Amino acid sequence: MAEVTITPRDNGPYLVRGAVKIVDPEGREWTVDREVIALCRCGGSANKPFCDGTHARIAFQSQCRASG
Repeated sequence: MAEVTITPRDNGPYLVRGAVKIVDPEGREWTVDREVIALCRCGGSANKPFCDGTHARIAFQSQCRASG
C-alpha cells in the first residue's frame, strides 16, 4: 500500500501527499491523481474541499502540533 501523509500547514491548508479518494457527506467522490493536494482548513474556500488560498486573504490562523 502506498504511503499517504497529511501535514497541517501553519495558518494554511492540509497538504496531502499520496493517492487518496475523497468522499463528501452525500457520498460523492473525488479521485485525486496528483502527488500533492491542499485541502481547505479555514472554511472559506470557494472550491471546497480544496484550498483556493482564501486563508491568506482572511488572515486564518491555526497552528497544529502533535501532543505527546
